[in-house]
Amino acid sequence: MTKVAEIIKRNEDQIRADWMKNMAKAVQRADLMSKQELDEQSRALLASIAEGTAVDESADLTGPAWYKAKSLLEQISASRARQGFSPTETCTFVLSLKEPLFNSFRRESSGNPDETFAHIWRTTLLIDRLALLTMEAFMRTREEVISRQQQELLELSTPVVKLWDGVLALPIIGTLDSARTQVVMENLLQAVVSTNSKFAIIDITGVPTVDTLVAQHLLKTITAARLMGADCILSGVRPQIAQTIVHLGINLADVITKAKLADAFALALQRSGRGVVRLASNSAEPVPSSPIPTSVKES
Repeated sequence: MTKVAEIIKRNEDQIRADWMKNMAKAVQRADLMSKQELDEQSRALLASIAEGTAVDESADLTGPAWYKAKSLLEQISASRARQGFSPTETCTFVLSLKEPLFNSFRRESSGNPDETFAHIWRTTLLIDRLALLTMEAFMRTREEVISRQQQELLELSTPVVKLWDGVLALPIIGTLDSARTQVVMENLLQAVVSTNSKFAIIDITGVPTVDTLVAQHLLKTITAARLMGADCILSGVRPQIAQTIVHLGINLADVITKAKLADAFALALQRSGRGVVRLASNSAEPVPSSPIPTSVKES
């Protein structure tokens, strides 16, 4: 067993006690982690560091002696990223171990300053590399969480609604990019196949601007729906969007457009052989003027 491992083993309880005090001063997140869980993590990490230094004191984390410590730190970092800890709070968990270790080396100094400084320097390199490993694992997990949340938001923000038998509506809110267009296209095509719909209304009322790229994405979606046997109607074309499309020279000649979703819905019903009629009211109350049909009869 190396000198560093011996010092850690002999002073394990004192090192952990000082370590917990340092973490309590630097990071107060009792809302995210209990004291018992923090104590278990610190105990396991200190034991894995002692095992690693017992075999390899060079602070080279590529060796097999450090597999357990690296695996443990990756698990801790991943769990803290999901729990909501900040990068600073996660990194402080490792860096706050420096002072307790240095104090132990000073207490057990053999009187040879060169030897003591050598142990302190190797330990500094070790803790710093473990902290870097912790940050890499934390950021990798954070990126995975963000990517998954973005995918979930894309799926939630592109719902396909069945308005009537054979008539679907796809309201789009926000800006269309390549990734979102792919999700929109997949959701629409799956809905067309599963419901055997012949008409799909793509409503862009919630799209702030339409440029050349957005228009290309819309045309791709419309073309894909046509290949599946569904006619598309583009609704929600506001005056500003119409002017932009004309100024940009975007060709939407083959696309049916409507200003309102209600108009597009009425057109889809008409083309599917249905008619909208108003029922006579039996009461004295006036019939409300609503774009929602009160009755639809088959022709």
